[in-house]
Amino acid sequence: MDNLQNLKKWQKGLKEAKVIQGKFGEKGAKTELKYDFGKRKMTLIETILETDMPHSLVAEYTTKNVYNIQRNTFEVTQDGKTIWISESEFKFEGFAMKTIGFLMSGAFKKQSLKYMRDFKNFVENQ
Repeated sequence: MDNLQNLKKWQKGLKEAKVIQGKFGEKGAKTELKYDFGKRKMTLIETILETDMPHSLVAEYTTKNVYNIQRNTFEVTQDGKTIWISESEFKFEGFAMKTIGFLMSGAFKKQSLKYMRDFKNFVENQ
């Protein structure tokens, strides 16, 4: 998670990631993330709000009319494994986006879980 080059290895659809402010992974850093999901293209700006890696990371992701704050904590188990707890809060602006957000809330959860599984696979098999 703290290596810019590795993002593409576990985030399907990520085509470009570039730091636009600060140092990647540090508090206050901003990174532009460009995704291509076939017919749907999206650019997000990630801002690191808090970091205490490898224990926690809080970041916000913004794009047109959508705001997402993600709180991640990582806990080591007694057998040396890691539990990743991710909490996401989405906010939408405008009637159309609020409607889409309401109707497609399950899609946001599904995509988050997919990236978590892809990250787990990447870490365990690199």
